[in-house]
Amino acid sequence: MKVILLADVKSQGKKGDIIEVSEGYGRNMLIKKKLAVAATPENINNLKLANKHREKVEEENLKAAKALAEQIKDWKVETTLKSGEGGRTFGSVSAKEIAEAVFKQYHQKIDKKKIHLPEPIRSLGVHEVTLRLHPDVTATLRVHVGEKQ
Repeated sequence: MKVILLADVKSQGKKGDIIEVSEGYGRNMLIKKKLAVAATPENINNLKLANKHREKVEEENLKAAKALAEQIKDWKVETTLKSGEGGRTFGSVSAKEIAEAVFKQYHQKIDKKKIHLPEPIRSLGVHEVTLRLHPDVTATLRVHVGEKQ
């Protein structure tokens, strides 16, 4: 019996794969638990259409990420830290604060999870922060940390 997997099934395949399984396993396990559907011509056609749609959406997301990366390379985000004598800082600048500063200054929403900071920024000056906008697209954002008055 041929089935189309609707979810990843350990030792069988990944979502969207068409696999050959025994009648009993297909009917009583995979189809019953909604992990697969029978590989009828209609279901195979639906799978092809869904794959085309997914590829188109991924392509659009990639184009949007590349366009945003081009914009970001010219940006310089300003933020402040409280500091004491000798340039000693109190606190740090986190990914969340950087995302909020980008939104305030450039009206562009960037998910804080896409901001790659090995550790929070704890010093004054200009720092380069890597943004992972897409698995294939990264951008560098300059963050200027000034002294809070």
